[in-house]
Amino acid sequence: MKEQAYERERERMVERQLRRRGIVHPQVLQAMLDVPRHRFVPPPHQDLAYRDSPLPIGYKQTISQPYIVALMTQLLHLKGGERVLEVGTGSGYQAAILSRIAGEVVSLERLPVLAERARRVLDALGYTNIEIIDGDGSTGEAASGMFDGILVTAAAPEVPEPLTKKLIEGGRLVIPVGSRCSQVLQVWQREGGKLNSQAIAPVAFVPLLGRHGWDDDAPPD
Repeated sequence: MKEQAYERERERMVERQLRRRGIVHPQVLQAMLDVPRHRFVPPPHQDLAYRDSPLPIGYKQTISQPYIVALMTQLLHLKGGERVLEVGTGSGYQAAILSRIAGEVVSLERLPVLAERARRVLDALGYTNIEIIDGDGSTGEAASGMFDGILVTAAAPEVPEPLTKKLIEGGRLVIPVGSRCSQVLQVWQREGGKLNSQAIAPVAFVPLLGRHGWDDDAPPD
């Protein structure tokens, strides 16, 4: 009965939080409908899983608001079968959404405890096209090869150049850029060997920590 209730909540989430706000990509909507978000939320907050808000997952990290997950996925312009890099595994929910469209998802997580927890959840749900790697996502060094799309789930002070070098021609990078407290969601696309950018919306993400992100010991703005 509980799973049926969660399924109804997912249906309401997709209709009220996503469709009404302009999420139109059919595969994104289907992924958001299919993936059980509550399985990625720690037990104390599971009953809030389908609320229109981010939720804490421990270690000063969050699972993003459903609308933001859908929006960032839609901005990648995936058609199916692509190779996608995610920077910041967190709960594993965003990787799960991406995996329902992309052919392969490589996700980097700097906190081993979160990486291992996400692996357990994804394995239990049977997602087989996701590889989670422990490492500094801001450099992208742990992920080999090139990618059709890159999605960064933490805020950077500027776009990390090593990540842009991993984009194929036509590839898109979706990333929040700004201060530690407020940012603008940006899309960068490689076209004709050049990078073109577009500002999408104001957002607020946890900081991207690492060599090409923020210093873990730096005070907030």
